[in-house]
Amino acid sequence: MKKPLLAALSLMMLVSACGTRLNPFNWFSASEPAAAAAPVVLKAEDPRLLAEQITTLKVEPMPGGAIVRATALPPTQGWWSADLVAVEDASADGQLVYDFRLFPPLEQMAASTPRSRQITAAVFLSDIQLSTVRSITVRGSSNGLSSRR
Repeated sequence: MKKPLLAALSLMMLVSACGTRLNPFNWFSASEPAAAAAPVVLKAEDPRLLAEQITTLKVEPMPGGAIVRATALPPTQGWWSADLVAVEDASADGQLVYDFRLFPPLEQMAASTPRSRQITAAVFLSDIQLSTVRSITVRGSSNGLSSRR
């Protein structure tokens, strides 16, 4: 009775210690604070505004890549058409930088609770795109969050 139990416990300890580098569930660390986006002159192609505050950033492994999901907290309800827009000049040195952009409400809206104002945007990155990436940053107007490998 003791030998099978000892063998099972040893096997569990061995398996739990393996694969820290190859385990897709720990490819990216938890998000950490990053610099806010500098004030930018809006381009005609994207008239959306930067989100005021980025509250969460998660990189979730999926078959064939990962989903980068960010949640922002606008000042009022009614913000729409949220998207993570890649910053073209920041893709060097293994860094991907995204701006969280969205449209303001069309009419004046109430502020209400923070939970009712949250808005989420996501983007899928393939394994090929992730092969050279060391960190992913999502920026808003007052803060940003970053996740590193």
